[in-house]
Amino acid sequence: MADELNKLHEYANGILTQLNNSNRTKLAREIAQKLRESNRKRITAQRQPDGTSFEPKRPQAFRKKTGKIRRKMFTKLRTTKYLRISANSNCATVKFINSVSRITHIHHYGLRARVNKKDDWTIKYPSRKLLGFNQHDYNTIEQITIAHLASKL
Repeated sequence: MADELNKLHEYANGILTQLNNSNRTKLAREIAQKLRESNRKRITAQRQPDGTSFEPKRPQAFRKKTGKIRRKMFTKLRTTKYLRISANSNCATVKFINSVSRITHIHHYGLRARVNKKDDWTIKYPSRKLLGFNQHDYNTIEQITIAHLASKL
């Protein structure tokens, strides 16, 4: 993935240096909005950036109630309240806000964490990549950049 990011950076760097700061900021904001939407749709579909499904929740035997529908994971995290964007003339960022960043970090990398503050026991969470790029995102960035440059010419 780093190689693809370097290719994208080299491709866009020469073209984007010709734009002024305000136009680059507008372009970065538009790219960030599209990437947030793409990641939000992936989280809704319970998919990782590479297309594989999230590992399902572990069964909770002591809480099992027959006929109860289990809620999908990360339902609130995909909202714009928690999934924020920032953009300036140099970069576009999609990130989770600080209050949920610890939870998302644990799930993204599959780390061990305490279940609650009262107990000392920890569990290992499976890795569920919440944010990331795929080929469709690269194509979207390329299309947005070309459309933005075409409108400026």
